[in-house]
Amino acid sequence: MNLIKLLQERRDLIDKALNRILPKESAKPGKLHKAMRYSVFSGGKRIRPVLVIESCLCCGGAVNDAIDAACAIELVHTFSLIHDDLPGMDDDNYRRGKLACHRKFDEATAILAGDALLTLAFEVLARGRAPGAEIKLIRELAASIGSLGIAGGQYVDIEYTGRKKDAKILNYINEHKTGMLIKASLKMGALASGAASGRVKALETFGRYTGEAFQIVDDILDGGDSVKVFGKKDALNKARLLTSKANAALDIFKDKADELKTISDYLIKRRF
Repeated sequence: MNLIKLLQERRDLIDKALNRILPKESAKPGKLHKAMRYSVFSGGKRIRPVLVIESCLCCGGAVNDAIDAACAIELVHTFSLIHDDLPGMDDDNYRRGKLACHRKFDEATAILAGDALLTLAFEVLARGRAPGAEIKLIRELAASIGSLGIAGGQYVDIEYTGRKKDAKILNYINEHKTGMLIKASLKMGALASGAASGRVKALETFGRYTGEAFQIVDDILDGGDSVKVFGKKDALNKARLLTSKANAALDIFKDKADELKTISDYLIKRRF
């Protein structure tokens, strides 16, 4: 299938599921629910939930096995963006060309919208469309967003605001702030399928390398820290090497991993 068509079909499926999961704006408190929906449906590409689904399919599972985990990942991703934009964090007024949640509404509403999305993610996983995998999925998601995951990466990023980052610090931030959730997406898709440990590990490795490459490319496009630390040419070469390592981790799946490899290749070619 054409990659753009595949991504659009998966995105439509994920958006429909998210629309069912999220409280309606008519439900009290309406402003909070409006802020949650505003942020979730602000134009994201849904790369992370797509990776959940494709990982599950790669292991022989079905889309229906992965849809809850895919939505949970997107809810957490949106929560992280809302909080990342807050004045006490990165202090950004815009996200994806639109007003950030705290600018569209207010700071208190944005904080609570993020909190509510984070909580809803775990509620979705606990409902369990992947029998027997619920606890593993909850544990994996929790680990990826705590102090040893996204929160830790965000903390170190803030800690080094206005300070020069070396390669070691930058790699830590990239691995935790961005890479952890991408790695969790791949691992959770495999867990939702009931895959054996060797396959779960292979997809986790793919996710780790892909997550790091994804952030480097973002930095190249935005003139971010990877360009400042490595230089544009070396940063791009690093992203390409990481993608090659990621794809090699999927060799055990043979042609069943073709879609995942195509997506990882696409992620390092964005707008070049």
